[in-house]
Amino acid sequence: MLIVPERDIADLMTRAAAFDAVEKVFAAMAAQEAYNFPVVREAIGHEDALYGFKGGFDRAGLTLGLKAGGYWPNNLEKRGLINHQSTVFLFDPDTGKPAAMVGGNLLTALRTAAASSVSIKHLARADARVIGMIGAGHQATFQLRAALEQRKFDKVIGWNFHPAMLPNIEKVATEAGVPFEPVALEGMQEADVIISITSAFAPSLMADHVSPGTHIACMGTDTKGKQEVEAALLARATVFTDEVAQSVSIGEAQHAVAQGLIAETDVQQLGAVINGTHPGRTSLNEITLFDGTGVGLQDLAVAAAVVDLAVEKGIAIEVDF
Repeated sequence: MLIVPERDIADLMTRAAAFDAVEKVFAAMAAQEAYNFPVVREAIGHEDALYGFKGGFDRAGLTLGLKAGGYWPNNLEKRGLINHQSTVFLFDPDTGKPAAMVGGNLLTALRTAAASSVSIKHLARADARVIGMIGAGHQATFQLRAALEQRKFDKVIGWNFHPAMLPNIEKVATEAGVPFEPVALEGMQEADVIISITSAFAPSLMADHVSPGTHIACMGTDTKGKQEVEAALLARATVFTDEVAQSVSIGEAQHAVAQGLIAETDVQQLGAVINGTHPGRTSLNEITLFDGTGVGLQDLAVAAAVVDLAVEKGIAIEVDF
């Protein structure tokens, strides 16, 4: 079995490689060449943590495995660790033997940012110039860096429940040479693209905060009960997702479906747009929304790519397991 420690991931995986892996996985899912296993996600009753498993099998790439991990909200304050902790395990699909164990923290951040970035590439207007960020935590910095590579944005606006955290995303914007402005939620009407990346259980972004033609990437809702945007916003939008079953059960769409505002059949796979079997955006005034629930196949794809790179560079650790 090969081990690629967390400490080596930053020198192996790039945003471009993560984008490519995630885009291919979405396409494979829509073509029914890859599928995800049901998600297990539970509050463990200790340290307010959410813990679970995401896995799947990509027949085309022969990638089999799972990611184990979750969200420990007290980590940063108590221990100086990031709140999201995870590890990816890969298995030989021919024999079932363990093939690799890969540090999943940075990979999770990169693949989550890649997913919203893929949605911007395929769904945002070509003339999008203002990007809005809701959330300013650790993951938000990855989201913004990846998103700024998809369009010629000339302004970043941001809102966070705790305004003291906004310098996190202001720094990213400044490094990219793009002006940053903090705004009230109503100010999101200026944005052509909005990324919401929080761990909220009550909506911040309301339907009247969004202008016609906007693309929204909702990236924080991955558990039953979580909610970042008003359910009425999904009724105004054309909704896309990574996986429909997850979207309507643990994603942002869970609330709109429960309230009868949209049906499960209204939610489309982003992979179908990538494959050309769905037209995606059809007008400049259309609101598009990507419900990024985070699927196990994303983790497996980026982990498999990292293992290949680690072997190529001679830094993978081999153990007899």
